[in-house]
Amino acid sequence: MESMIRDIKLAPSGHDKINWVKNFMPVMAAVDREFSVSKPFAGKKMVITLHLEAKTAYMAEIFHHAGAEVAITGSNPLSTQDDVAAALVEDGLHVFAWHDCTPEEYDTFINKALDIKPDFVIDDGGDLVHMLHTKRRELLSGIVGGSEETTTGVHRLRA
Repeated sequence: MESMIRDIKLAPSGHDKINWVKNFMPVMAAVDREFSVSKPFAGKKMVITLHLEAKTAYMAEIFHHAGAEVAITGSNPLSTQDDVAAALVEDGLHVFAWHDCTPEEYDTFINKALDIKPDFVIDDGGDLVHMLHTKRRELLSGIVGGSEETTTGVHRLRA
C-alpha cells in the first residue's frame, strides 16, 4: 500500500519535530519502551485520523512499535504537517494526508487508510467512523475497538 503525501524529502524536518516530542513526553516514552518489547498490538491493524502533527505522530509510532500496522490520515486538512507525514512514511507507517487537501482528497485519504481493513480505529471529528458506517460497512465486522476523540464528533455521528 503506497502512501499519499506531499513530499518525502521533507522527512528530516518531521523527524526533528517527532524527536523533540519524544524528549519532552516521558510518559509516552515509557509506554513506547514497554510496548516495543511486549508488542501488545502484534498482528493488528489500526487506522488513525487525527491532527497530523508531531505529538499524534509519536502516538502513531508507539502503536507501530507495539506491533500494529498503522495507517494515518489528518483529521483537519489545515493542521496536517507535511514534514511530519513524510517522517512517518520513512518510519514504515502508511500515511494519506497533506496540508490543505481538498474535501475530495480528504475523503480519498480516509478511504485509502481503511483499505488496510483495521481491527482498531482512532478518530477525531467522526469522519472516519461515519465512512465506516456508510460507505465501508463491509469492514465493521472486523473492528474490535475504536475511539472518537471529541464530543463534537460523537454529536455529529448521532445526528
